[in-house]
Amino acid sequence: MDRLSALFGLPYTDTVVVAGALVLGVTSGVLGSFAVLRGRSLVGDAIAHSTLPGVCVAFLVLGTKEVAGLLAGAAVAGLVAALLMVAVERSRLRPDTAIGVVLSGFFSLGIVLLTHITAGGNAQQAGLESFLFGQAAGLLERDVAVMAAVGAVGVAAVVVLRRALAATLFDRAYAAAIGLPTRAMEIAVTAFLVAAVVIGVRLVGAILMVAMLAVPTVAARQLADRFPHVLVLAGVVGAVVGVTGALLATRGQLPTGPVVVLVGVAVALLAVVLAPGRGVLSRRLRLARRRRTARRATALQDPGTADPRTRRRLVSAGLLTTDGALTPAGRRERAAVAEHLALWRAWLDHGPQIRLRDAREPDPLDLVGTLDPEALAELRERAGLDGGGR
Repeated sequence: MDRLSALFGLPYTDTVVVAGALVLGVTSGVLGSFAVLRGRSLVGDAIAHSTLPGVCVAFLVLGTKEVAGLLAGAAVAGLVAALLMVAVERSRLRPDTAIGVVLSGFFSLGIVLLTHITAGGNAQQAGLESFLFGQAAGLLERDVAVMAAVGAVGVAAVVVLRRALAATLFDRAYAAAIGLPTRAMEIAVTAFLVAAVVIGVRLVGAILMVAMLAVPTVAARQLADRFPHVLVLAGVVGAVVGVTGALLATRGQLPTGPVVVLVGVAVALLAVVLAPGRGVLSRRLRLARRRRTARRATALQDPGTADPRTRRRLVSAGLLTTDGALTPAGRRERAAVAEHLALWRAWLDHGPQIRLRDAREPDPLDLVGTLDPEALAELRERAGLDGGGR
């Protein structure tokens, strides 16, 4: 902690908060990825809310606020809630109904127990409500050590089981066919969620914990395609979000949990909008470019149908004269467009019979640029075009 304190130039108490946020960000990013990619983010929300009665029961049994004991109670309550959700789903109710029933039931029980403890006059109960909204300022170095230990076990389990987990996540039937224990893998994923929630509920609270489970994966998924890369990037994004939010909160004397969540939401929104290739802006630019290409190809085939803007672009590109006639360059471009159309028709007719190096579909507007040479040569032959390049 002393080195971390020197690195950030913060008092010891604030350094503990930053360290806790770092552990939370990495752990929730990696462990929460499985829930997000399976479309089960709200299961994490239900588990987070279900930890409150576990904390209260653990306090009633132990009589003290020992963090390890309270977190153990939270973990047990989270596991029980997860099992109840599975049981409710198997009773032919919809998954969202199961989540709603368990979330509201456990959270209501937690509020009742918390009120009972508060009314009991036990001086040790002060601060239990921090598990509801989070209270990063109350973190101690040993609390961060417990969080780090739990997170390390969870991340290590992901590293060891990553192939089996990925197979179960994306194709459960295939995983079962090759002999993987799919039920055990699903239980492991649930345990990961519980571990992530137990780590974060002290810092951001049960109400906001679902954001820390979802935000890092949302951002990582916009920036990476392969599952291992998503896991690593989610951990990195979670760490950046946690540390940045904690630093902003300590500098501005603001509540840490909400600030961390707000930073995470901002990062996720930026990724959704600005991510190259997958972001909203990139998709809009790509769609606009394709529309321009299509209008240009149509105009080259029949210059008389070109709209004024497309005509001006063709004239400025030297493909069309001011009186609407094709230039030599325009005629060459029109021949290239005709060749592309022939290739595309051949692809639509014979694409399934052409062997590709991978399963990705070629770009409809750039078959020559996206198909490998062997596939392109076969396609040109089927289209009745001469072999060779353009």
